Parts: sequence; C-alpha cells; structure tokens
Amino acid sequence: MNAYVERVIAETKAKNALEPEFLQTVEEVLTSIEPVVERHPEYEQAALLERIVEPERTIEFRVTWTDDEGKAHVNRGYRVQFNGALGPYKGGIRFHPSV
Repeated sequence: MNAYVERVIAETKAKNALEPEFLQTVEEVLTSIEPVVERHPEYEQAALLERIVEPERTIEFRVTWTDDEGKAHVNRGYRVQFNGALGPYKGGIRFHPSV
C-alpha cells in the first residue's frame, strides 16, 4: 500500500476510533484511489487526502420527538458537511433525477 495512503488511514483511525462506519468508508475510498495518488505525488504536498477525510463543518442539534405512547424523547442529531466547493451543501432525500 502507498505510504501516504497508509499514513492518512492510520491517522484517521486514531482520530475517529469510535466511528467504524466512517472508518470503513475512508479505507475503501482511499484504497480505491491509491493508483491515482501513486501517479500524483503532488497530492501529498497539498495534503489532499487529509482534506478529503476531514469535514469542513459539523452541525450538532437537538431532536425532540414523541413516541407512540406519548412519551417525549430528546436525542442529538448531526449534519456533517465535507466540501462546499461546488456550491451550497445539499442534504436529505431527493426523488427527482435532476437534483
């Protein structure tokens, strides 16, 4: 495995040890783009992989809901946004193919 890819995966695992789904995704994506990283050593100088795995911002919010028995519950919700370079962040479910 490419040393740069390996290092970024290890650093990401150390920072996000309690997020197995995120770590699995990071490992799969970085492993899949390894041939491209091999051909472009300038990506390491630009810290490209580090930028890919670190979100631009994380929004944390309270979610209050009532169950079927009428009991109120409070949970924490998160919205993680990784890259807004192409315009506003999009979220939610989209049913129309043009979105």
